[in-house]
Amino acid sequence: MDLIRGIHNIQRRHHGCVLTIGNFDGVHRGHAQVIAQVVEKAKALKVPATVMTFEPQPQEYFRSESAPARISLLRDKVRLLDELNIERLLCVEFNQRFSQMSAQAFIEELLVKQLGVRYLVVGDDFRFGKGRVGNFEMLRQAGEKHGFAVVNTHSFTVADKRVSSTLVREALAQGNLEQVRRLLGHPFVISGRVAHGDEIGRTLGFPTANIALKRKVSPVKGVFAVRVRWQGSDSYDGVANIGFRPTVNGQRCQLEVHLFDFSGDLYGKSLDIELVIKIRDEQPFSSLDGLRKQIIEDANKAQALLSADAG
Repeated sequence: MDLIRGIHNIQRRHHGCVLTIGNFDGVHRGHAQVIAQVVEKAKALKVPATVMTFEPQPQEYFRSESAPARISLLRDKVRLLDELNIERLLCVEFNQRFSQMSAQAFIEELLVKQLGVRYLVVGDDFRFGKGRVGNFEMLRQAGEKHGFAVVNTHSFTVADKRVSSTLVREALAQGNLEQVRRLLGHPFVISGRVAHGDEIGRTLGFPTANIALKRKVSPVKGVFAVRVRWQGSDSYDGVANIGFRPTVNGQRCQLEVHLFDFSGDLYGKSLDIELVIKIRDEQPFSSLDGLRKQIIEDANKAQALLSADAG
């Protein structure tokens, strides 16, 4: 897949595409349905299937800490969209300049002049341009003028509920990972690079790999049974804590994972951590000994749950 980082990197060879636009947070089953439509039409028109997304997501730019919790980072989106056979991903930097672009300029300059859109798939509630004045009808009229089709996405439902990133966030917040898998169509995975921590886990007899979440708000918190992989590795079972570590006065939300039956060096490696089952919420303990006893209990429970899940 061809990743274009920023509008300024669009080249003449990128002219001509079937396009869909959105945050694609989580790349859930509703997104997959839209992308299948894009891929099919792109093959028929013999142009690349293309996704336009934004970094940061618009609500993160406008609302900062009060924005909805992000489900997936850009790295995860790239991997998931590539698996759905998207050929080109345009990642637009959502900054002050882009937020002030008029709806007309978005259409005339970006969609028509630079991207040469042949076919556009968007939701009928899609808004764009300064003041969010651009809408589906404006795009439809522009399509008639410039010769590209504009079609509406259709909702994908699970148990009579429209699949959306909001619904996925709600299931994550509730720790209902089975429902999350049904909505996403794939396991929920957190990816990140292992960094040096304060090694408190090692002193408790449970060395952990520490990963910064790189999200303004985490969509999940608590203790989880997990499966962990990295490039060229086997899959390892483990137990992970996601939160602020109140017992040791943690100041930022991070992920700490302990792998069973593993003793190597993970520093600097990029891990994919699949959350399988939630064990409990994060809680403070009056002493490190109390924390150690709880970790032993959590680890035993995680091993039992993962063994049953594998069976």
